[in-house]
Amino acid sequence: MAIDEAKPFTPINIAVLTVSDTRTPETDTSGDILAARVSAKGHSLAAREIIKDDASTLVDQFNAWIDDPDIDAIVSTGGTGLTGRDVTPEALSRIEDARDIPGFGELFRWLSFKTIGTSTVQSRACAVVARGTYIFALPGSNGAVKDGWDGILSEQLDNRNRPCNFVELMPRLTEK
Repeated sequence: MAIDEAKPFTPINIAVLTVSDTRTPETDTSGDILAARVSAKGHSLAAREIIKDDASTLVDQFNAWIDDPDIDAIVSTGGTGLTGRDVTPEALSRIEDARDIPGFGELFRWLSFKTIGTSTVQSRACAVVARGTYIFALPGSNGAVKDGWDGILSEQLDNRNRPCNFVELMPRLTEK
């Protein structure tokens, strides 16, 4: 894998969603990390919200952003654990036309294992593509956000990444 420096960078519009019953704009450190990394990479931070751990509310927010032509990808943080309040994967499963990207969760847990060892089995990090929009669900810890962005999304959301990347597929995501 390598970045093709001869190719111009194509920024995309990314929304950041924090899923939490306790975080506020002042305490949303994982959302802050994501927003900073999105901007530092050269992408546009298209939207940012904090939503309570409620599957129906999450589905509504995801659908609103999926249907927004100014949003290409959504990165959420939180709600991917094992407790009864962790409902982000369940919300993603309720999105119409959502298709799993199983390799994302597998790669995330592999990377996370290097940082937190076997505790990574408690993560249900996952990703889907729905109606032309990518959705990546990361755990809510600062370390998990860093692992997910630095180890996967920074490269895969860069159109210059070789041999392939998510951005170059965007024009074809809604093919029938």
